Amino acid sequence: MRRAAAFWLILFCNEAAAFGQSAATRGLDHFYNLEYDQAIADFQRNIAENPQVPSGYNYLAQGLLYREMFRAGALESELVSGANPFLRRKLEPSSDVETAFHRAIEDAMKKAQAVSDTNPGDIRATYSLGVAYGLRGNWNFLVRKAYLDALRDLTSSRKLCNRVLEMDPQFIDAKLIQGVHDYVVGSLPGYMRLLGFLGGIRGDRAAGIAALQDVAARGKINDNDAKLALCAIYRRERKPQEAIALLNDLIPRFPRNYLLWFEMAQMWADAGDGRKALAAVDKVEELNKSGVTGYGMLVPEKIAFARGNIQFWYNDLEKAETNLSSAVRNTGALDLHSGSTAWFRLGQTYDLRSRRPEAISAYRHVIALAPSSDVAKESKKYLGTPYRREKS
Repeated sequence: MRRAAAFWLILFCNEAAAFGQSAATRGLDHFYNLEYDQAIADFQRNIAENPQVPSGYNYLAQGLLYREMFRAGALESELVSGANPFLRRKLEPSSDVETAFHRAIEDAMKKAQAVSDTNPGDIRATYSLGVAYGLRGNWNFLVRKAYLDALRDLTSSRKLCNRVLEMDPQFIDAKLIQGVHDYVVGSLPGYMRLLGFLGGIRGDRAAGIAALQDVAARGKINDNDAKLALCAIYRRERKPQEAIALLNDLIPRFPRNYLLWFEMAQMWADAGDGRKALAAVDKVEELNKSGVTGYGMLVPEKIAFARGNIQFWYNDLEKAETNLSSAVRNTGALDLHSGSTAWFRLGQTYDLRSRRPEAISAYRHVIALAPSSDVAKESKKYLGTPYRREKS
């Protein structure tokens, strides 16, 4: 079945396990369970308690960035059609958030550099500096779309992590950044791969995956981060069974992260088992209705969209229409990606059911809701020519 390419740029900086900082540990628990406001508050408390520790400022910067990604729907691996959708998704944080992010990065760099100036062999300071550059590179990539600035920062991040591994080859967690960068650059179109090559990153998808697998298996502080990265990569590489195995491990670790269950549903759908895919969505709905912590924030429209999307792909068009119609009744409750895609799928469903006027209306809703999105571009095409399934 035709699927959207899936990937999101990833960089994590979990150093709390090594330092044993209680506020940071609590913050990271909130972070991995999608509770970003609470995570940021804990990261700020951690800074107040440990103002000289560079990693605390990285936690804060990371929390601010991922809260924006979450709000935009950019943490879900099925984004929009196209070979590299993560190149086209732009976040638009407020000026206050942008200022807070850059202040945190600057503080992390200053604190790490101060430690390194005193003790050039300090592995933790070198690693924290590498993480800071990497986070700023992500911001330049995702928010500013300043690719050359992003390349410079990500190159600096990689070099610092290489230095960490030279100082301590057993610091496996430092390979996380190399793995992500190798995979991302190896997945870029030709002209952007050239930029990576000029920055000293040749890009190698297979090597990137191998590095992440090593961190997932042997890492002590970034193992879960590597598993999360691999889930997104396996989605893109059409290896759903590998992702399912990782999700079976991650879901109990982060029980309030409902995106993992939605990801499980997508993986089973990709694996060709619509029954298990819908069962995963049913599980989300069960947890939501039971008031389980973390699931109460889910709106019914989000669940209806997930279910309808699977039914669409499995050609259960009557039920898909019912659920997608429920999802779009209040698109204000959905993030922009989910809302626009729900309207788009509904238009396609109408076309497949030979209900052309309703299909055109749905496509116009997509264009009005998210005019610069890829689904809007496709919707414009289907205004003139009805959608038909590709023959497999």
